[in-house]
Amino acid sequence: MSLKPKIEAIIYAAETPITLDQIVALVKDASGITDGTELRSQVMLALGELKAEYAVDAHGIEIREVANGYRMSTKPEQHDLVRSFAKSLKPPIRLSLQALETLAVIAYKQPVTVPEISEIRGVDSSGVIATLLDRKLITTSGRKDVIGRPILYKTTKEFLLRFGLKDVNELPSMEEFEKLVAESFQSDLLPAEGNLREEASLDDASNSSGAIETSKSA
Repeated sequence: MSLKPKIEAIIYAAETPITLDQIVALVKDASGITDGTELRSQVMLALGELKAEYAVDAHGIEIREVANGYRMSTKPEQHDLVRSFAKSLKPPIRLSLQALETLAVIAYKQPVTVPEISEIRGVDSSGVIATLLDRKLITTSGRKDVIGRPILYKTTKEFLLRFGLKDVNELPSMEEFEKLVAESFQSDLLPAEGNLREEASLDDASNSSGAIETSKSA
């Protein structure tokens, strides 16, 4: 029995990128293949065929590798259309300038400490760090081996998911990243010590409608 329709259905139904190991485990019983190596090989073959099939112009979506998994995404040429649809569901509110600057510094300089971030930005960044941690866009990464042993911060898998990145090596230039952040995030406007709090991304709006998301520091 063909694995392709099963894998296609799994990727379509998954709310987050699904890994190769997860797909193999899900199709194991229905595949009729008892050898684990052979099953993994057949799943990878089916994934390759699906990616090729969706890559043709007749499809408005594609299967992409994101954050070590697979997900269906709108093709770049359809982003404007889907973005307009998402905006019609909920008006976008841009990520605050403070949060944008801090997230960009962490993404491109990670792992990095709060004093280092503040030095680069020229202002105290401790308050914004709490917001980004709350949004699960960053996480701790140990402590730096210097006096005071300040905490190091890095981006998370959630960061990759929000921006449709396979890994941080796919990050664009700083200017492109800032534009991507500004277009991707939308939220309720909540004052918090003078800062805006980010609530939801364009990905969330697209996915909640059953559509696929629009979709990247060094």
